[in-house]
Amino acid sequence: MPNIVGIDLGTTHSLIATIGHGVPRVIEDAAGRPIVPSVIHFGGDGTVHVGRDARDRMLDDSGHTISSIKRFMGRGLEDVREDLELLPFEASEESENIIRIDVFGREYTPPQLSALILKELKRMAEAALGDDVRNAVITVPAYFNDAQRQATKDAGRIAGLDVLRIVNEPTAASLAYGLQEQKHGTIAVYDFGGGTFDISLLKLSEGVFEVLSTSGDTHLGGDDIDQALMRMVMDETGRDLEPHELQRVRAASRRAKETLSDSETAALEIPEIGFARTLERDAFEAMIAPIVERTLLPCRQALKDAGIEPAGVDEVVMVGGSTRIPLVRRKVEALFGRTPHTELDPDQVVALGAAVQADILAGSRRDTLLLDVTPLSLGIETMGGVVSKIIPRNSTIPASASESFTTYVDGQTNVKIHVLQGERELVRDCRSLAEFDLRRIPPMPAGLPRIEVKFLIDADGILNVSARELRTEKFASIEVKPTYGLTDEQVETMILESFEHAEEDIELRLVIEARNEARQILEASAKSIDGEEYAELSAEEKQRIASGIAKLRSTMEGDDHQAIRDAIEENEQATHRLAELKMNAAVRKALKNKRVREIQ
Repeated sequence: MPNIVGIDLGTTHSLIATIGHGVPRVIEDAAGRPIVPSVIHFGGDGTVHVGRDARDRMLDDSGHTISSIKRFMGRGLEDVREDLELLPFEASEESENIIRIDVFGREYTPPQLSALILKELKRMAEAALGDDVRNAVITVPAYFNDAQRQATKDAGRIAGLDVLRIVNEPTAASLAYGLQEQKHGTIAVYDFGGGTFDISLLKLSEGVFEVLSTSGDTHLGGDDIDQALMRMVMDETGRDLEPHELQRVRAASRRAKETLSDSETAALEIPEIGFARTLERDAFEAMIAPIVERTLLPCRQALKDAGIEPAGVDEVVMVGGSTRIPLVRRKVEALFGRTPHTELDPDQVVALGAAVQADILAGSRRDTLLLDVTPLSLGIETMGGVVSKIIPRNSTIPASASESFTTYVDGQTNVKIHVLQGERELVRDCRSLAEFDLRRIPPMPAGLPRIEVKFLIDADGILNVSARELRTEKFASIEVKPTYGLTDEQVETMILESFEHAEEDIELRLVIEARNEARQILEASAKSIDGEEYAELSAEEKQRIASGIAKLRSTMEGDDHQAIRDAIEENEQATHRLAELKMNAAVRKALKNKRVREIQ
């Protein structure tokens, strides 16, 4: 299977990786940068920027810049109101079961926005590999529920990817560290990223990884630490901040957080709102201690679920940018009683592991097997609003299980199957996934029908449910579409729209790239004209340069990317002799007062 890649679709940043000569590597962009910020900017002229270009526009146009979209995947409006209060973009009034972000009068769902990030990663990979990329493994937090996993698959489809497998991030991380080389052991993977936290306990036996238990919080991450700092700033300023001011506070908070991972103090300065103070690491750690402690509760739960003590864990792996914080590392070391692995870049380790999993699916590695688990119990509603669990949490997947039920009313011809997810005993305390009806059952006395309900979870953790009346063979089934997911029709519409606008999108991209190059050349030309070498040129040469600059300035305002490229070429020819003079001057300066021996 050619060009199957591994993707870490993250809250703060995203990466794409592949296997080269048997070794996983993160694919870099043309500038040699492996990380793509998970940020999207929409311009008023219809242009869309993804990654660093989008992040650079965040401060000046925050209302049209989308970040941390992973936190909204598979979630409803009521789940994320608190987050939206600290973000500059707004959810549409039409948002209910699925968030819709309103940008210039057009609504985008989280899968659509995530697809833009995936398209950028896909483009990078195709440029680096020199071939089409269609097949992918995408990682998700282990504690992502069915809705969030389905939303991730939808994003991949919209981006033009065949998502072969959804893999838990902690499981991928264990592969990146090559821990499969050990014959036996128990591994704890502590994953504290930008927007999510999860912990997985894995048992390794003769090359087979089995996830013993998982726990976590899909709404806990480095963003919460940023927000704690933001609230401190807002409390001290004592006023409500405008959206663009909030973005500057967010950026300054993130910089301070990163600085305090290596230094004892950090300057938290936001001139736009007149705020400046020095933050001590001790004060910072006291502020974020409750957030870090929240990560330890799922760790203890995962240990309890697996039936092991902390001393029974042989290796601890740290994943996610938030694990750079010293307090986090100290707390994890104290809990497990051993120094955690931090050798690999915590931002890259998941993508590297996803590439290893992709290699396994491609058939290149036959000595490693991954067995994931379902993070939450799955069952159906029975009489009295009680949940009957059919697949318990932490069951190894793929998984299949069935149970038989009967009717409670004489002559009942229709049975509603209500599929639920959660650990509580009552329906009202669990999450509804889907409902469907088993119809046209022949009338029988209560208790006589035998209805078999079967649950099947595939390797991606996606659920299918069927119901059959065994006496009459009446049958009904459903592929569970999560409450917060997109319908097939919606996904297909998005895919068709991407095809319909493909030529227009490519043309826009070519124009933007040509304009960016033109701006760089104009800046370089302005500096060259101010130099001493410019005076050595003839009047005719100076006139050619002036004409070339003027033409480039006027042409770059247009929408013809080829005309801009032609103007760039003409400008480069006009400045060729000036460039030679500047190079000669630079060489003379470098060689001045140097001996021949020193130069050699």
